[in-house]
Amino acid sequence: MVLMVFIGCSNDDGPGYQEPYVPGTGGEKEEPLADDELLELVQETTFKYFWDFAGTNSGLAKERSQADAYGGQGSNIVTIGGSGFGIAAFPVAVERGWISREQAVQRLDKVLDFLETVPTYHGAFSHWYLDNTAQTRPFSSMDDGGDLVETAFLMQGLLIARQYFSNEPEIVDRITALWEAVEWDWYTKGENVLYWHWSPTYNFQMNLRIQGWNESLIVYVLAASSPTHPIEPQVYYQGWASNGNMVNNRQHYGINLPLGPAFGGPLFFAHYSFIGLDPRNLTDRYANYWEQNRSHTLIHYNYAIDNPKNFEGYGENSWGFTASDNYQGYSAHSPANDIGVITPTAALSSFPYTPEESMKALRYFYEELGNRLWGPYGFYDAFSEEEGWFANGYLAIDQGPIIAMIENHRTGLLWELFMQDEEVQEGLDKLEFTY
Repeated sequence: MVLMVFIGCSNDDGPGYQEPYVPGTGGEKEEPLADDELLELVQETTFKYFWDFAGTNSGLAKERSQADAYGGQGSNIVTIGGSGFGIAAFPVAVERGWISREQAVQRLDKVLDFLETVPTYHGAFSHWYLDNTAQTRPFSSMDDGGDLVETAFLMQGLLIARQYFSNEPEIVDRITALWEAVEWDWYTKGENVLYWHWSPTYNFQMNLRIQGWNESLIVYVLAASSPTHPIEPQVYYQGWASNGNMVNNRQHYGINLPLGPAFGGPLFFAHYSFIGLDPRNLTDRYANYWEQNRSHTLIHYNYAIDNPKNFEGYGENSWGFTASDNYQGYSAHSPANDIGVITPTAALSSFPYTPEESMKALRYFYEELGNRLWGPYGFYDAFSEEEGWFANGYLAIDQGPIIAMIENHRTGLLWELFMQDEEVQEGLDKLEFTY
């Protein structure tokens, strides 16, 4: 089990700033916040992870807030996928007045300075970089090169930013250059499937195909949308969808689930690709993606109520399983991999799909669990009432979707920005999506 120590940070809110009152912490009792007030508080506080706690040199999101989780390098590792989620939240922060437009542009300048400096691998970024040296930090022994899935999450965020800051020509041009440099077609090896990794040392030895259903729909959409290195539609049909064998139409709790493993898998499948990709009217020959994601979420909700393993704390107010820390380390939690751990991002990032059920969970997390679960950057990563365990830190890939998906529930802002991109529209048309 890895020992994890939380790194605190200073903030620049000024002398008038006061931490919000959290129920369950003692002190003067206050009336419960209205729904919108609570959503705003959660979004703004969570955004501080990407703003106040960002890498000093890069401006990117740190992988996690624990210092010694990676041999003393935890606070120096910045994550490409998590940073994509954070960048996607910049327009939210500007629109809601947490930061100024000028501040966002300045931070984007810093981020782009770093991204233009780091090693890339046929245009793709690695999973991790070291903040202080801008060098690749291997994710595993052979994963020391390009990671196409993390790159797609970054590009999703950058294209959202490109659309929002379209009156900043330098920002637009710099994002466009990074976007157009990604050699999506290289990652096919000449086959009708995309591969997750390529390394200058190990080539394609990891040999991990990106095939559905999982979190990676956005990879194929962006690969089809590329103006410089696009894939052909058959790569999507044969590779991602396995010639239609991706479809299985499972049934759980009387709910039809078009795609995915038993019980749908971890809930990040319904979040990561849909930070910008709008599922509300998204359909192809395999699924209606609103139905897919709503069904997946409701299955998790019903599983927690059913609670077949009788874990303490599960129910209609406390549900949601996804990849996160746990009392043993880290795992991709789901109903099929259930060790008694609830991860707040699972229910909170599902607000577009299950607003009433997600609000029940939000109120329980905030009003009942209080400061056991709430800290300087919002809700800590995970908890287990069965084990009496609460995480004491944060992960970027769990924090980012909370901001973005709550905003998509409230205003649809990020969906609107991403879906306005003409190149994305061309990619969706190429793959015969309706949207």
